[in-house]
Amino acid sequence: MGSTTHTNFLHALIMFSFIFFGFTSARDTITSSQFITGSETISSSDSVFKLGFFSPQNSTNRYVGIWYLSESDITVIWIANRNQPLLDSSGTLKISGDGNLVLLDGKDQLVWSSNVSTNMANSSTAQLLRSGNLVLQDNITGQTIWESFKHPCDAAVPTMRISANRITGEKTRFISRKSASDPSTGSFSASLERLDAPEVFFWVNGTRPFWRTGPWNGRIFIGTTMMSTGYLYGWSVGYEGNETVYLTYSFADQSAFGILSLTPIGKLRLLRYYNRKQVLDIELEISDCDVYGVCGPFGSCNTQNSPICSCLSGYEPRNLEEWKRQNWTSGCVRKEPLKCERMRKNGSEVVAGQVQEDDGFLKLATMKVPDFAERLDVEEEQCGPQCLKNCSCLAYAFDTGIGCLYWITDLIDLQQFSSGGVDLFIRLPHSELKNAVNNHKSSRKNTLIIAVTVGAAGAIILAACAYLAICAKHTRKRRVKDSENQSHRLIGVKKQVKLDEHELPLFDFEVVATATNNFHLSNTLGKGGFGPVYKGLLPDGQEIAVKRLSRASGQGAEEFMNEVAVISKLQHRNLVRLLGCCIDGDEKMLVYEFMPNKSLDAFIFDPLQRKLLDWTKRFNIIEGIARGILYLHRDSRLRIIHRDLKASNILLDAEMNPKISDFGLARIYKGEDEVNTRRVVGTYGYMAPEYAMEGLFSEKSDVYSFGVLLLEIVSGRRNTSFRNHEKSLSLIGFAWRLWNEDDIRSLIDSDISDLGSGSENHILRCIHIAFLCVQEVAKERPPMTSVVSMLNSDETFHLPPPKQVAFVHKQYSSSLESSSQENQCNSNNNVTLTEIRGR
Repeated sequence: MGSTTHTNFLHALIMFSFIFFGFTSARDTITSSQFITGSETISSSDSVFKLGFFSPQNSTNRYVGIWYLSESDITVIWIANRNQPLLDSSGTLKISGDGNLVLLDGKDQLVWSSNVSTNMANSSTAQLLRSGNLVLQDNITGQTIWESFKHPCDAAVPTMRISANRITGEKTRFISRKSASDPSTGSFSASLERLDAPEVFFWVNGTRPFWRTGPWNGRIFIGTTMMSTGYLYGWSVGYEGNETVYLTYSFADQSAFGILSLTPIGKLRLLRYYNRKQVLDIELEISDCDVYGVCGPFGSCNTQNSPICSCLSGYEPRNLEEWKRQNWTSGCVRKEPLKCERMRKNGSEVVAGQVQEDDGFLKLATMKVPDFAERLDVEEEQCGPQCLKNCSCLAYAFDTGIGCLYWITDLIDLQQFSSGGVDLFIRLPHSELKNAVNNHKSSRKNTLIIAVTVGAAGAIILAACAYLAICAKHTRKRRVKDSENQSHRLIGVKKQVKLDEHELPLFDFEVVATATNNFHLSNTLGKGGFGPVYKGLLPDGQEIAVKRLSRASGQGAEEFMNEVAVISKLQHRNLVRLLGCCIDGDEKMLVYEFMPNKSLDAFIFDPLQRKLLDWTKRFNIIEGIARGILYLHRDSRLRIIHRDLKASNILLDAEMNPKISDFGLARIYKGEDEVNTRRVVGTYGYMAPEYAMEGLFSEKSDVYSFGVLLLEIVSGRRNTSFRNHEKSLSLIGFAWRLWNEDDIRSLIDSDISDLGSGSENHILRCIHIAFLCVQEVAKERPPMTSVVSMLNSDETFHLPPPKQVAFVHKQYSSSLESSSQENQCNSNNNVTLTEIRGR
């Protein structure tokens, strides 16, 4: 009787497996003549993984997926058609005529495809490997042309690579399910970010940071206590050349296995197995302090305190009333300025002999490091002194696995742990250091670090900062002389540049004139609204670009002053670096780093040069511009609207990396939705409609300009000089007409040489993003945070349909037309200046 019962149980188990997961088969491949349908499956050679049709719990929808078989449960690790379920029991997974792996419904309509460009009719197979990876291979060459590991859903398994490419911006992105019964894309995602010090970011709706792990130091992520060394056993960060960074994990013991998944509510679930028996099932909890930026800039979170948020020493709440209501997102502001900031404000007094006491550092132990860390290649003992030399450096930390980290942007997403983390050293003025000692004298976790002086160059740096203050205030129009030792002062400026590349010296007129061969015509790089730009060579061999204010310039001292004030406070890889300024009588000059490939318009609008820009290079330029704008809008110490983004203001370095330039028209703003101005400045064709017509500008004004730039880069055509048989159309209008006629592919520049199907789809996605940026209504344009996210997301990330775009037809405002007729010279910098007056 017992034997009969046992037999019946086995029959029932087999029948259940047949109904829910399909027949067991030793076959591990799908070929042009062998497919799966209904309840059929294929298995990995060790029968650990299966591929077939399944329905989630409490759902009749059907999907194609891969699942892992343990002794106690079955866990789906990948789904092909997660956003397009089959609604009945029909469906076939097969190799199509062009060699792709495709899923067809009962009417032979395409539901899902591997979607790669192939010419492998009847010569490709799909194989389920022992790792759980489904690979599509060319049978003739053996090359893998597609794999499921590079297109994950919500789960990571051993040997899978979570990767990000520095050049293309492509990222492996994990996206949660909506629910246990609905595997379609949910609200949470995860990706590898900050590739100089890699860490994993978790996002809400693809654009808003939810929480982050902090940088990887070779053993652990130093910004979280949720994932201890034990949980991270087998994880590592690797590199493919200089382009790709990836995170992966594996086990030396082949009997071990793990599944790390992102749950529908944004948590991490870790399943561990040994010999296919489950040994661990845990969801890593997220505390209130793990939520990104919960305490705002310069605020620190501690779950042991009540309230959990407090300002760093030397800072106070920006909005005290909001803090009383426990809304901390406005963050904190410094109580007293740093030494170099005081010197900039009171430069003449410093030169007159007033003594300014040095800044120093306060040590905060067991901290989660802030976001936006920068790395410096120095030993631990040099990390603090190097930070102190840089007036923009607000904090530093050192981890033996990462090296020297420093921060020049607002300190955001700080947390104090009870254990773990790193020692973070925050920069404070001398007066606040004294207060910090008193406040923390009973605590062993906070240590005063006395400021390291710069030595003999200290007086030189004081003088240079004083000169910068004079330059920025424009209170002196005659040449500044050093009465003691002119030659020594020049040497001192050189020393200052070497000691601290972020300080801004005042160059002598003779130095700049000699560097440019007395502004010889042969050294002219271009000419814009500001005046001519010259190439120069300093005595130490450094190449420079000198922007010389023309006395007949329509901009003049105001724009000169504005550019100094704005860009001297900025530092980002996609912004041109200002090395110094020169004021000598009526002479006003800005000295920049030299960009050997000149400006973007010299390439994309030149019939020969644009052939050198394949799609990979063009997208690198697009992403770099977007990241530069995002820095201006969100990540810099100041929030800045550029107001004159255009191809001639995008410079290219030796590696064709883009750098935004010309901040003469930029505006610092305080987060207002819109600012009204009577003076409209910018360039015809790039200005948003609400700005050109009403004088209203905001972040969305730059977003509009970026959208125009994106269309120009994709098409190779100028927006301002676009010509076609319908002469009233602008480039935007022409592109919009093609979009509505389903002929948008004809917009793509025929000189893009690497136009495979993958590149074409990527370009079409960028055009879609451009249309979202040039929406007629400003509030319907995405912020740059969303733009960067959309550019870096894969095709499964849904883009909203664009609504009516702005300026479909050319602008016929006489004031705009007369002020903005661009000629065909590269790097033209014509500027529109329009007064908005009431009728």
